[in-house]
Amino acid sequence: MSGDTLALGQVIGDVLDPFTRSVRLSVMYNNRPLLTGCEFKPSATVNKPKIMVGGDDLRIFYTLVMVDPDAPNPSNPTLKEYLHWLVTDIPATTNAKFGREMVCYENPQPMSGIHRLVFVLFQQMGRETVFAPDMRQNFNSRRFALEHHLVPVAASYFNSQREAGCGGRRFN
Repeated sequence: MSGDTLALGQVIGDVLDPFTRSVRLSVMYNNRPLLTGCEFKPSATVNKPKIMVGGDDLRIFYTLVMVDPDAPNPSNPTLKEYLHWLVTDIPATTNAKFGREMVCYENPQPMSGIHRLVFVLFQQMGRETVFAPDMRQNFNSRRFALEHHLVPVAASYFNSQREAGCGGRRFN
């Protein structure tokens, strides 16, 4: 999952500033691994994914956010970033179920256009230092990271559109 793929998908720019990936992040829906930029239909994302976090120091904790920067419509994303999931205090070398779910998982259900669903893993400064936002809509990953002293260490994304949709994402 190179930064080039994140830049090509405009995750770098729309959601995050450039960063150096330093921790492994593995996302799986129904035993199917998420490869950056792949597509999952909404029916494949009904249940929360299995998240595996790398690292080597159990004293380090991570925060995972899942956002849709294209909500409600990629042509007019007035709710961007829409927060689909927030898990904090995930110990290194474990998975998200060992963390604290601050905002419960809400599966993506895009109604129009192709949406990017972005997972960002942040390193926390300490345990129990990250708190849930007031609302899901108009979440801002950069501002959230600044407010909670978080450092991005990994990211990935997939594309999704309504079940009957087809076609590809266009970039200018």
